[in-house]
Amino acid sequence: MGGGALREEINVLLFMDPGIDDALALMYALLHPNINVVGIVSGYGNVSKEDATLNTSYVLTLANRKDIPIIEGAKGPITGEISVFYPEIHGETLGPINVPPSFALPVEPFSKSFELIETYKGNITVIATGRLTELAMLFVLHGDVLNEYVNEFFIMGGAFMVPGNVTPVAEANFHGDSIAANVVMERAEKVRVYPLNVTHKVIVKPETIQKISSTSQNPFQPLILPIYTYYFEAYKKQWPGIQGTPIHDIVPLMALVNDELIQYVQRKVSVELSGEAKGESIADFRPKTLVEEQKEPSYIAWGINEQAFLKELTTILIRPVK
Repeated sequence: MGGGALREEINVLLFMDPGIDDALALMYALLHPNINVVGIVSGYGNVSKEDATLNTSYVLTLANRKDIPIIEGAKGPITGEISVFYPEIHGETLGPINVPPSFALPVEPFSKSFELIETYKGNITVIATGRLTELAMLFVLHGDVLNEYVNEFFIMGGAFMVPGNVTPVAEANFHGDSIAANVVMERAEKVRVYPLNVTHKVIVKPETIQKISSTSQNPFQPLILPIYTYYFEAYKKQWPGIQGTPIHDIVPLMALVNDELIQYVQRKVSVELSGEAKGESIADFRPKTLVEEQKEPSYIAWGINEQAFLKELTTILIRPVK
């Protein structure tokens, strides 16, 4: 990516599993003046598909954006394995908030995702912040035409040279459907990967969220502090002494519209499919590796401007809804 620090408006198709950090990422996208969300594929991951879809409906209703289609995602991984959810981190529905079923909005069939890609071909970016099951299925169904139609793929997933967050080596999105993650890494071109070694670098402290909550000019204001607090309490149990929380899924969205936020390295990425290392993200970082010899190397996020992230987070989350 090149050019100035801030991009003009760009059309985005989101693949999400809200979840607290996905919900915050969706709020960010809806509030940002340079992001046009054209659809949301909502599936299993942090929570069940049904709860993720209800949470998506809740956020869109608060924003008065019922015009954005919610698209049916997967209930589980390609293998048919039983999914593990994380209510101790994300709550039964959305942190401490039990979203009433009355908030549920109509859901479009999965085919709508490709219809949107066709409609905006050449002018659409795919951002996936959850399991990669649905995106892999689009490659199974439509093949390399996705690379022709989609400008870039932004993927939150993986962990390079740092521990995983669900196993010693694996991050949750890649581990939750390792086959799908590997399909996407093998098939997708123009890929940017945002792994734990970058998303964990920015710790959002309670005082930042207090400032956002006290000055917010949008209908998310009553929601942000309670769900952050729930998330923070979960993190403190896992990492005693932590001073705040990362908000992993905002990172790719923020990188989309702020060219100078992230530093990248180019490497080919693959994903371990099974066994004790299932979901491990693999790349060759040895100095002698020649990027030009690797087929379709991905841009792997390697560094992040932490102060710019926190400033941008505050600036956008206090904005009124577009």
